[in-house]
Amino acid sequence: MKEKLPKKIISALDDEYLSIVGSILTNKEYCKRKEYHHHENRSVYAHCLLVSVRSYKIAKILGLDYKTAAIAGLLHDFYDKDWQLSKEKTNIRKAHGFRHAQEAVKNSYECFPDLMNKKIENSILRHMFPLNFIPPVYLEGWIICLVDKYCSCEIFSRPKNLYKYVGLKKKGGADDE
Repeated sequence: MKEKLPKKIISALDDEYLSIVGSILTNKEYCKRKEYHHHENRSVYAHCLLVSVRSYKIAKILGLDYKTAAIAGLLHDFYDKDWQLSKEKTNIRKAHGFRHAQEAVKNSYECFPDLMNKKIENSILRHMFPLNFIPPVYLEGWIICLVDKYCSCEIFSRPKNLYKYVGLKKKGGADDE
């Protein structure tokens, strides 16, 4: 998947932000997410970068822990495989939307143990609220949760595909047009 990152995001990558998350952005395993589909024509890498930069800026303006917001924003969708390519049938509670946060936490601890802490873990784990019933504990987690929803609104541009984003497969047809 080849995509250009929006200029608005590229210009927002200031030195302080890059000093916080540089080790993530250049990590070989993390960079594989440039090839994973997220919503519509955006990669997981680009989506997470959008969430991270926006969350970092909001947390900074509000005087919150902007380092946590930057790191958790990048790692919130650090799951194992491109779920949209999966043909695996599963019950709804085991669908991607319900389980990918746990995968992201596990992968984050494996690849970035020196960056992880309880606040970042909770922010990643609870970013799918209210789909996952337990809300974030920290304000930074709420920022990640809400910014993720905002950045994901692009799914509404193709209403026929909405079913797949909640983990449902279209009966008797292809997933995309």
